Amino acid sequence: MSTTTVPALDKTFEILDLITAHPQPMSAAQIAKALGFARSSTHNILQSLLDKHVIYKDTDNRFHLGSYLLYWAGKYEQQHGVIELFKDLIVHYPALRQHTVTLSKLDVGEVVFLTCHETPAPLGFTFRAGVRIPAVFSATGKAMLSTMSMPAIKALYGGVFPTPLNHNGVASFEALEAELADVQKTRISLDDGQLRDGMYCMGTYVRNASGHAVAAMAVSFLQAEYEMKREEVSAMLIDLAKQMEQRLGFGHSS
Repeated sequence: MSTTTVPALDKTFEILDLITAHPQPMSAAQIAKALGFARSSTHNILQSLLDKHVIYKDTDNRFHLGSYLLYWAGKYEQQHGVIELFKDLIVHYPALRQHTVTLSKLDVGEVVFLTCHETPAPLGFTFRAGVRIPAVFSATGKAMLSTMSMPAIKALYGGVFPTPLNHNGVASFEALEAELADVQKTRISLDDGQLRDGMYCMGTYVRNASGHAVAAMAVSFLQAEYEMKREEVSAMLIDLAKQMEQRLGFGHSS
């Protein structure tokens, strides 16, 4: 029975699970028979998977898992590795741990929270793994966007700027560009109440061995606390990011 609203997707996963679990590679006819699928739909799905290199076909027309799965596995391992690295290193920054510190990644035009060191201080916003918000309004999103060109950023949104979440939100690509120029100078991004009025977040990016921003971190404050601690905390946040980068293989001289 279908478990999603897309039956073809269910069938695709069943086929991949069967190829994975079966001790020997199977032909299209064997796969269709084992799963009780029509041969025509089985052939169509297998052809699509072949085209994407998710599977490959040997000289006997039997199917094996393909190289594209290594791409997915590598991305998962990279993401998981960044999370573990964040958890391992933040314990050495007790002053940062007095605050809520989030780790996020960029997914098209949104930020996805990966993990969070949370304090009991009430911020009025839920930082939970999997929560997604428009990158242009968040400190972590702006940090990662600062490593991209404006044409690339505009392409993420199809040339249409997202609607601000409140009256504090940056409202245009031109205004965002000005903010990102500051991030490029200081390595520190700022959400000055753009996610929630009265909550301030400072962020910075984390690069991998290739120099690409693979994640970003942000420290969250109430507004008054931000004014008192921004210089101290921003220096520690950048130091933590550089420690993570060093472990990820990115070399920098500053």
